[in-house]
Amino acid sequence: MTFDLSVWALGHGVSAADVRAAHNRCRQGVHVAGAPEPRILSFYRAVTAGYPDRPGTRTPWAVTPLHVAADHVEMNLDESCPDQVLLDIERLAGEHGLLLLDPQDGSVYPPPTPVTG
Repeated sequence: MTFDLSVWALGHGVSAADVRAAHNRCRQGVHVAGAPEPRILSFYRAVTAGYPDRPGTRTPWAVTPLHVAADHVEMNLDESCPDQVLLDIERLAGEHGLLLLDPQDGSVYPPPTPVTG
């Protein structure tokens, strides 16, 4: 069994329903055309720097490579992945201004706000 999580780069003021609708379109194979949004690329590079998504590497991912689209990254985590992986995903999503979706229960939430010193 996997734990699925995705991060979304949608416009300001979007609702949880908007994120869930975008996810449902993705599940149906309907994707936003074009190159990935810069926040998506930055997030992907950051998360895979710590947790590579290529076969043959030790990874928390149940499915590799990660699904990267213009407006989101979908991650299927192995059920035994350490809690630190989830904390890192939340932190990186916050640093890149992305929304998090837990498709298991439909929860959409902003990641914790990064604290600057």
